[in-house]
Amino acid sequence: MKNTVILNAAKLDFDNKLDFSSLSELTTVTKYDVSSNEEILERVKGQNIVITKELPVGRDLISQFPSSVELICEAGTGYNNIDIAAAKEKNIAVCNVPSYSTEAVAQLVITFILNQSSSLIRQQTMLQEKNFDNFTKHLQVPHFELQGKTLGVIGAGAIGREVIKIALALGMNILVYNRTPKSWGESAVKNVSLDELLAQSDFVSIHCPLTPETKHLINKDRLKQMKPTAFLINSSRGPIIHEIDLIEALKQGVIAGAALDVQDPEPPELNNPLFFMDNVILTPHIGWRRLESRQRLIKLMAENIESFIQGKPLNVVNKTL
Repeated sequence: MKNTVILNAAKLDFDNKLDFSSLSELTTVTKYDVSSNEEILERVKGQNIVITKELPVGRDLISQFPSSVELICEAGTGYNNIDIAAAKEKNIAVCNVPSYSTEAVAQLVITFILNQSSSLIRQQTMLQEKNFDNFTKHLQVPHFELQGKTLGVIGAGAIGREVIKIALALGMNILVYNRTPKSWGESAVKNVSLDELLAQSDFVSIHCPLTPETKHLINKDRLKQMKPTAFLINSSRGPIIHEIDLIEALKQGVIAGAALDVQDPEPPELNNPLFFMDNVILTPHIGWRRLESRQRLIKLMAENIESFIQGKPLNVVNKTL
């Protein structure tokens, strides 16, 4: 039986509610809540499969992995934390788990849109500040319908497509910028350039992976292309947005607001201005953390590993390098 080590299980099972039996039925599993770089090198000894969740595993570490390691399984969709080229050089396959949280992340994005359209967060903050003007005077905050508004979706992978499906049900028009244009059976969905998307959208939602090409894709110049009434949403990876540029744009009213489930770095420094801005919704990368999503992740990881053991690997991201 193969040996598997989970290097930072607490990132997945922070509430101790997950069932790992689908993994332990396939391999001998050793779990560690957290692992430092030094501990990683000690803990991968004698292991065949290494499971990580958003844990940086760079070239320096991978170059020292023992020959026993055959597979690194990233417990999630994004794998920019792993040097996949270095793993390929060591003949180590790297796989990810796409689509385990598609619905959950899309639901969070729509929650952001609904909150931004009704200024719900700001209204609740006013109550906490004992400011009852919304009740005793006229409405003090923006409040508008979503039907007929335009949502720009950057990246039409599984999550982007799920967001589009729900937004269509809300009566929104959709503009899509994707590396490879897709065919849509809806007249309300159009493929456009990034420039067109930014200029015309009332909401812009990011769903592309973090790559050298997409790092800081949204920067000072791109933010200036957006409507001053528009909102920016990021549930993908923090560095896709140049955060300093975004903070300045929010302060100066270049755009109306932002909702960020991801930041750069994570977690943000506690003095980060984003924590204290009325036009920002900030969440601690919770899109994937619903209980059902995390349990599904364990099940899909087990399927990845079973297929790998059978010589039919799934979702390998470095096989063409």
